[in-house]
Amino acid sequence: MKMARVILFTGQMDAMSRFYGEVLGLAKIASDEKGWQEFDAGGARIALHSGPSSPGRKGPKIVFRAKDVAAQRATLVARGASLGKVRQGEKFCMCDGKDPDGNPIQLSDC
Repeated sequence: MKMARVILFTGQMDAMSRFYGEVLGLAKIASDEKGWQEFDAGGARIALHSGPSSPGRKGPKIVFRAKDVAAQRATLVARGASLGKVRQGEKFCMCDGKDPDGNPIQLSDC
């Protein structure tokens, strides 16, 4: 099996669509279904579904691979993303943030 998509429920379709499309720069996949938008996240899709948002205390984290985490962070912050500091671990570099609904996201070089 392969992962097909992550579905995030949202009451802020416009803000979430702008974040995943314009801020993160993911390509929107055409859909004529009301209350549904999908974005190509390279090997899987992120789908936005109209409905109440309910990110939990330890909900899913969507991780995006970046060759240069610091450079990618700077680009995304300039577009309006809310991202924390770049951290260098023993094996990889990462940076955590949140989308407009509070779902955790991460940039990682592995």
